[in-house]
Order: sequence, then structure tokens, then C-alpha cells
Amino acid sequence: MPVAVLTLEIRLDYAQSLKDRRQCVRSIKERVRRNFNVSVAELDEIIVWQRASLGMAAISPSRDYLVGQMKRLEEACVKIAENHGATVSDSFVEFFPEE
Repeated sequence: MPVAVLTLEIRLDYAQSLKDRRQCVRSIKERVRRNFNVSVAELDEIIVWQRASLGMAAISPSRDYLVGQMKRLEEACVKIAENHGATVSDSFVEFFPEE
């Protein structure tokens, strides 16, 4: 059964404190969990306030469904980040098992 993992690198140039960073990251995580049936986790340690990495994973019997879901998920994350003044600087999707 295929598993899809979406990794996002988020830039928060406006962040002046850990509170600013947490507010954006928490908003993305909560909305993604609520609107998409996926697991979400912050992947890096809080070293710099202006950057964050998020990982999202989903499982489905259909690889085609996962491709579409990851595409919609990425688009939603970009919109949420932009609403908070942040930008998604990089993203990539991995599938397991690979074909």
C-alpha cells in the first residue's frame, strides 16, 4: 500500500520571536489536520525563527489518489502560509514503496 510524504520548507522573514513562528506553524498544522486526513509534524529543531520544516504523510490503496491529495495539500499550505506573511520556499513529495 503506497505512502506519500510531503515535506515543506517555510520561510518566515517577518518573524521576530518564537511566538511569531509558532503562530504560523500551528495554524498550518491545525488546518491541514482538519481539512485533509493526514499526519503532520514539525521536522526540525527550533534553531532559527525565520525557518520551519513540516512533514505530512498519508496512506491510501490508490497512488493516483495520493498524487492528487499531495498536490491539493501543497496548494492549501502555500495559501495558509501566505495569509500569515510566510512563503513556502521548497517542497517535495516522496512515495513509498517507490516504483
